[in-house]
Amino acid sequence: MGWRWRWPAAAGVAACIGLGLIVLVDRGEAVPDTAQAPPSVPPVAVARPVEQPPEDRAARRRQLVEQVRLTDHTYCSYVAHSRYPHESRPAGHHPDQLYPNQPLHETNPMRAEGGDSHPDVQLQTAQSRVYLAAGEQAAFTLRALDANGQPLPLVVTRALAQGMTYGPSRPAPRVAVPFADEGGAWRGTLAPAQTALAGFHGTIRLEVRYQAGGREGVVLFDVIYSPQSPATWSGAPREAVDGGALQFALPLDVRLPGRYVVTGRVDDAAGRPFALATFNEVLGQGAQQVRLQVHGKLLHDGAPRLPLLLRDVEGYLLRENADPDRLLLPRLEGKVFASRTRSLAGVPDTEWQSEERSRYLAEYAKDRAAARARLTRFDPQATLPPAACGRD
Repeated sequence: MGWRWRWPAAAGVAACIGLGLIVLVDRGEAVPDTAQAPPSVPPVAVARPVEQPPEDRAARRRQLVEQVRLTDHTYCSYVAHSRYPHESRPAGHHPDQLYPNQPLHETNPMRAEGGDSHPDVQLQTAQSRVYLAAGEQAAFTLRALDANGQPLPLVVTRALAQGMTYGPSRPAPRVAVPFADEGGAWRGTLAPAQTALAGFHGTIRLEVRYQAGGREGVVLFDVIYSPQSPATWSGAPREAVDGGALQFALPLDVRLPGRYVVTGRVDDAAGRPFALATFNEVLGQGAQQVRLQVHGKLLHDGAPRLPLLLRDVEGYLLRENADPDRLLLPRLEGKVFASRTRSLAGVPDTEWQSEERSRYLAEYAKDRAAARARLTRFDPQATLPPAACGRD
């Protein structure tokens, strides 16, 4: 009985083996001879080249051409952007930093204490400055308009300023800030050094409550105050052509050593903003020099009307890992120094160079060369576009 049950299984195995041999023969593949070839040696398959469809080749070529354009654009953009040092930039690159002493103006719907807004009453506000160095003050104004832009009567009912504290810090004192009506606009001035906030360092919030259009509203103003000066300006500025640039040297008597960040604006003889000059270095205690420079290449490229004027210099001592993160220097508002340089003779007309710039240019050039090589390998007849910046 047992052999009758085993026979169908054996026959099935033999049938499967035979079917496999037929399939191999049908495919044109060699049938292994187990008596002659060891089972550990696999048959060798020969890969046949696959012809890429024309539409796929066209898509691949477009992709390679786009890579050439992108790497070329990246390289040339960095060449153009880095031809001047970080501390000497065209004024047009930083339009938001050209007039740091202009008041901040805003117009917003009137807001009630609970957060509700009243769009039919528009509140116009102005704030003279946000950062206050020791002894400085900030002015605030309020006006109310109806939906048609016509003035509405406004009355300030209360204005209190308080230093913002967090966590376990002891609450800062609150001081009243007087406001007065000046012909439809209400104006108030906060001078922390003359109040109980004289020693507070950080953000001071001014809360102004008012009535306008038959409703009561509230508006908030913030200033950041430094109660002490880490250094003081100590002498007359001077100029010199040094290090490939026209430099303005400002003497500074440093009381607290550390990293100082100073920014000045440079106008041409016609009063047009020309450059933004920045100083960012570590200074020791005692007599030091803050050097604000206009790079020679920038002078030759921009061709400003000479002489130049340095104005509106501001700066601070950076306090890393601290809040607030800075101690403000006394600002030098308006005209600071008029240059005596009347020509660019002796001022180099060469691009700025540094280890960082050379390293980045080398990497971007490598990417650009690799993209061009890929396109040439794919299509030897391809015409490579010239570099956008003329540097092949």
